[in-house]
Amino acid sequence: MLCAAARHTARSVRHCSSYVKKSRFLFEVKENDDSCRQALNSGSFYLFHNLSPLIQKSGNRFCAPAVSGTDLLQVLSRYQKDNVNLEDSVVVGCSDSLTVQFALDLGSFEKSALEQEFSGRFTEISKAVVKIDEDVGSLLTRSQSLLRWHDNHQYCSKSGKPTQKNVSGSKRVCHSNGMIYYPQMSPVVISLVSSGNRCLLAHQEAYPAGLYTALAGFCEIGETLEETVRREVAEEVGLEVDNLRYFGSQHWPFPTSSLMLACQATVKDDKLDINRAEIADARWFTLEEVTEALQVKMLPSKLPDGTSPVWVPPKYAIAHFLIQEWVQEQKARLGS
Repeated sequence: MLCAAARHTARSVRHCSSYVKKSRFLFEVKENDDSCRQALNSGSFYLFHNLSPLIQKSGNRFCAPAVSGTDLLQVLSRYQKDNVNLEDSVVVGCSDSLTVQFALDLGSFEKSALEQEFSGRFTEISKAVVKIDEDVGSLLTRSQSLLRWHDNHQYCSKSGKPTQKNVSGSKRVCHSNGMIYYPQMSPVVISLVSSGNRCLLAHQEAYPAGLYTALAGFCEIGETLEETVRREVAEEVGLEVDNLRYFGSQHWPFPTSSLMLACQATVKDDKLDINRAEIADARWFTLEEVTEALQVKMLPSKLPDGTSPVWVPPKYAIAHFLIQEWVQEQKARLGS
């Protein structure tokens, strides 16, 4: 099964001409302030309040409404605020019809009043992405990460003076020294280690009870992807990687923006030496145990003996697809 990023890439390849057209159009909007200002008039806006996206419920389904600029200004004008400016938004994408999609944080407005106006709720991003469709969830995480980056980079790290966002939000500039800052993500490797017919899953102290996932860690300056995988596995569980294979990648917004680089790795031996300063626990799991863990819902109820069942990250996380792929490969090898 392909992860979300891989499925998106596959769709883009099939519709190459449309993808190229959108990419060129978005490039112009992002880099040309006048083009972006024109797009504001006809664009659609995903709304946030202190980095929490607006979600609406219709029956058993949830969605993130895209509000037109005209409707948005009409609603906000009723609050008689002088600081309402659509240029505070950031460009996050465009539709197939080339309608530019923006994200705007309305944290200066009363939250409950906005929720009533737009018939929705501002919901924490980690809860929102579980409820809505995958494509929209990806758009919301990108939006939140970009809004957060601008909020955290309002001053130049060299001069200490304020930086200025361009209209699209693709960069910030310090006009005192000409330095340009671009939004960045921190690369993180996430590695599913296996040995024979077992895979290794770990538990962090900060995780909910029973949650086990693949090993993960930030890339250090100067490291390649392969070097980071080998170092992290050695540091956390005392094993030496024998072979590794790249699996896929995913943008991850929690708690700040990271690029998750997923790999499958095998090791030379299976004797664990857990670094308790790094992780709380790590165990080898059989195919049957991992298959069962994949069926457990998020934040499961405790078992009769008071313990929590083992479960793995939900479907929107690349760790889930990484673990699921391993299960499918094992079943295919066994002919089941």
